[in-house]
Amino acid sequence: MHRIQVNGLPVDVVRKDIKNLHLAVYPPHGRIRVAVPLRVNDQAVRLAVLSRFSWIKKQQAKFIGQDRQSPREYVSGESHYFQGNRYRLNVIEQNGKNYVSIRNKKIIDLFVRPGSSQIQRERIMTAWYREYLKQAIPPLIEKSEKKIGIEVSDWGIKEMKTKWGTCNMDAGRIWVNLEMAKKSEHCLEYIVVHEIVHLLERLHNERFLIHMNKFMPQWRQYRDELNRAPLAHADWDY
Repeated sequence: MHRIQVNGLPVDVVRKDIKNLHLAVYPPHGRIRVAVPLRVNDQAVRLAVLSRFSWIKKQQAKFIGQDRQSPREYVSGESHYFQGNRYRLNVIEQNGKNYVSIRNKKIIDLFVRPGSSQIQRERIMTAWYREYLKQAIPPLIEKSEKKIGIEVSDWGIKEMKTKWGTCNMDAGRIWVNLEMAKKSEHCLEYIVVHEIVHLLERLHNERFLIHMNKFMPQWRQYRDELNRAPLAHADWDY
């Protein structure tokens, strides 16, 4: 990878054995990265970036303006999100099993052993979020498969810093970001539908939009809600 300047903006260029140029803008500050075929020179990259300059600036402004949580310490009184709702964390130290439960639709009780560290508490919360998605995603996939008429070969959950979901068309596999446990149920369904539609159409082109409009007419509303939601704190080390 090397870096070039385009209209005063740094652009990371990565050459790969691929057929097409792929331009992306990454949070939290709008880093620009372009993956290009081996034969494409830097001048062609500059022209590609310039052709999408207004879109790039729009994406950067969106990332900079989006609310972001401060680092979580997993102590009582902190705000944590689940299914699109904000909860106050209540840490309870006790001997026995570690677990998480919701109380009064306002409080997340985190039961931990005495002397547990921040890392240990975070792991317990992360496992709880992951277990929720393991239960919530399969019915959404089944519903979407029937609606869209395509079968998902495999699916998984993983932590991703730049995408809410992704898919592998060749393998028929979709992935959902672990952060989606913190978002509303209809936003989670939107991501599942979005990635399954990508099994039909790789690009965000007119054909993709036609499919989305057909299978989830309200998808733009859910996308906008997801993009307005506070982002989790992350070091963004990549």
